[in-house]
Amino acid sequence: MRAMAGAAALGSIAAGTLEVRQEEASVVAELKAGSEEAYSWLITQFQPPVYNLVYRILNDSAEAADTTQEVFLKVFRGMEHFNGASSLKTWIYRIAVHEASNRRRWWFRHKSKETSMENSEEQSFEPTMALKDKLVDDSTSPFDDCARTELRGYVEAALTQVPEPYRTALVLRDMEELSYDEIAEITGSTMGTVKSRITRGREQLKKRLEKYLRDEKSKVPSTSLRRTGREVEVAS
Repeated sequence: MRAMAGAAALGSIAAGTLEVRQEEASVVAELKAGSEEAYSWLITQFQPPVYNLVYRILNDSAEAADTTQEVFLKVFRGMEHFNGASSLKTWIYRIAVHEASNRRRWWFRHKSKETSMENSEEQSFEPTMALKDKLVDDSTSPFDDCARTELRGYVEAALTQVPEPYRTALVLRDMEELSYDEIAEITGSTMGTVKSRITRGREQLKKRLEKYLRDEKSKVPSTSLRRTGREVEVAS
């Protein structure tokens, strides 16, 4: 009986996956045909999460908004070359990470000399008012649901101090909830590299939050940010 139930469950999952792929293939066909309705759906579906992803890499709302526009220009221009080897989401996220990384490198080369050094790593950080741009997705996520507003502010601030490429890996895994396979494909890295970056990213985040968590231990019920099926460990 258990074997039959297991087989039925697997069959249901397979059928659901096939249905999703068929729906996506239909949407992609409409996009390639130039359907305005399909492009409107694409913007509605992906613009907020892409902006959030880019913002967390760049930590600048104006740069994130400009980069998000560039991402969708690349998506629109490159849609005819999308062959379905990966999911539409993975493909768009790969473009987003690439564009954000390019923008970040450009910023360091051309703008960092003009930027004040007041926000050095030696200074204590304050919670940031992150993701307040009109492109921000206001719907809650497991990350939002499981972390208090104040703690989330400190986590966001601490995350900006985690160096690349560990920050991007951490965002993709623990905030975007992508699989290791998806992250590897998006970043063009091996599975081992992805896992190593996530581990080191969590260590970096933990290091930056330890002092705050010691001070706030009596106020925070848990020293880890629990999420569905996983935990983002931030305390010793």
